[in-house]
Amino acid sequence: MSFTGKVIIVTGASSGIGAATAIKFAEAGASVVIVGRNEDKLKNVSDKCNSFGNKHHVVKADVSVEADARRIVDETIKKFGKIDVLVNNAGILRLTAITGGNMLDSFDEIINTNLRAVIHLTTLTAAHLIASGGNIVNISSVAGTKVGKGMTAYGTSKAALDHFSRGAALELAQHGVRVNVISPGPVATDIIENAGLSVEQFNVKDFKIPLSRISKSEEVADLVMFVASDKAVGITGSNYVLDNGMLLQ
Repeated sequence: MSFTGKVIIVTGASSGIGAATAIKFAEAGASVVIVGRNEDKLKNVSDKCNSFGNKHHVVKADVSVEADARRIVDETIKKFGKIDVLVNNAGILRLTAITGGNMLDSFDEIINTNLRAVIHLTTLTAAHLIASGGNIVNISSVAGTKVGKGMTAYGTSKAALDHFSRGAALELAQHGVRVNVISPGPVATDIIENAGLSVEQFNVKDFKIPLSRISKSEEVADLVMFVASDKAVGITGSNYVLDNGMLLQ
């Protein structure tokens, strides 16, 4: 798939799924706006993107901060003049318990990044995507469907993201803009480390996945590229599950 001449915003692009997605889009000829909070990791991703010889732009930003979200869009338009694809990948994980005493604090933090920021960026980019005939890919999780211990707040944010995405798909369809969701199961990324958790607290073996494997970031990135491409021109409001059979349990 070629994305030559396309401008792609990827949030949470400093590592994991976001980094793999940004690199694959760059390899396919796109100009990628690489958004994240970790400056060193962003530079590493940017260097890999630049190795393909295309123009890329790094925005160090926290999507949950309204001014940062506006800056992401403003810098993209100033640099490239348009937006073709928005990949809302940035997300955080916190284990929470209703009886733990900190449920609301964790819930607010999770919602602000996993849901509110997506809604904000969608509103900020909508006019630009309408102008380009572009599309949005939101990265959700099977946690939005499957309940897990300590995952109630996180799963709630993803279930709400799924519903928002369907509503956005319906509203924006009249303008030719597609909105789709990808829901991975466990993926080998540093989201666990970023959440301040240990392997003992979040053991992938406990998931009992039918295919007895977890996905790599590149697998999710490949699916993002398909959904964002013209090969998926008739697909909107869909949720693609990539979980190695986890929801079958």
